[in-house]
Amino acid sequence: MFDVTMPNPTPGRRLGDGGPDMIQVLTPEGERVDTAPPEYLEIVDSLTDDELRGFYRDLVMIRRFDAEATALQRQGELGLWASLLGQEAAQVGSGRALRRQDYAFPTYREHGVAWCRGVDPVNLMGMFRGVNHGGWDPNEKNFHLYTIIIGAQTLHATGYAMGVQRDGAVGTGDPERDTAVIAYFGDGATSQGDVSESLVFAGVNNSPVVFFCQNNQWAISEPNEKQTRAPLYHRARGFGFPGLRVDGNDVLAVYAATRLALDAARSGQGPSFIEAFTYRMGAHTTSDDPTKYRMSAEVEVWKLRDPIERLKAWLAHQGKADGAYFAQIAREADELGADVRARCLALPDPAGTDMFAHVYGEAHPVMAREEAEFTAYQASFEGAH
Repeated sequence: MFDVTMPNPTPGRRLGDGGPDMIQVLTPEGERVDTAPPEYLEIVDSLTDDELRGFYRDLVMIRRFDAEATALQRQGELGLWASLLGQEAAQVGSGRALRRQDYAFPTYREHGVAWCRGVDPVNLMGMFRGVNHGGWDPNEKNFHLYTIIIGAQTLHATGYAMGVQRDGAVGTGDPERDTAVIAYFGDGATSQGDVSESLVFAGVNNSPVVFFCQNNQWAISEPNEKQTRAPLYHRARGFGFPGLRVDGNDVLAVYAATRLALDAARSGQGPSFIEAFTYRMGAHTTSDDPTKYRMSAEVEVWKLRDPIERLKAWLAHQGKADGAYFAQIAREADELGADVRARCLALPDPAGTDMFAHVYGEAHPVMAREEAEFTAYQASFEGAH
């Protein structure tokens, strides 16, 4: 059974400092933690050098894309952008642990998971530019459309996982068939009733779903202390399944933890809760000003825990990557930034009548009448000066 020790929080300790119960494989300085649980180290040791370098490439590429999207919003090309800056390792580590048949339900910030699932980054921009509703086929990528309503995707994920059970795609022993579901959400979402309801349904149905909480410390401008009196991963115990806290800036620890949880779900051992302990380096969205509610000194501390720099230091020290490789990835990242900018600006505006096409699954007389009225209204301006 997938399980972890869940000690009580240390008295007097601020909930934002991680604590001794946090799983970590690489320290912020890029040093290996050989005292980490052996099952985690075994998974990390099974990774090839190409796979390890691939983690680094993913982290760098998705950060560069995120920076370009932020710049585009500041220049008026996107209506809004939710940055993942600082949370790259949590998303890439968990995203790379998914198998082809697994299904992911994101919030609106899982750009790194989308990258791992093969979603074109420009499709993410299309929604924030207001020219499409997402632009990718969820069933092709096994990656659901972004969910703006806080916490609602956990209900979708739990329901899908219950369907997977009823399809007999759990616990068969066939690695190509057994399926797990993962639901992404932030620390603020744990205060929503939808999340609690999801945990109830998943627990009592022993559903194959992993609840992946990216605890970035600040939710929607509120610190953890105003959201919970106990570590978030402890909540799993109350719903009857295991939970753990992992260093969300350690891509290797996140990968190992998520892989173990997904394996357990696929084999029929039920749900689990992962709290990826990380930090939102930027604003909640580009409409937010984090300087109004947090100190710059706190941000400076978390800069020293950067997920990219710690993996880079370890790869270099182990002789698994050199300066030429890091320079190559930097060039690729700049090429990605230029490419997504050009393609984003070239996205066509939708026709005005598109708004009537997706209200109902089939043709509807009210929509047909309103579309005709709208078309006539538009035509009334033809030739006007």
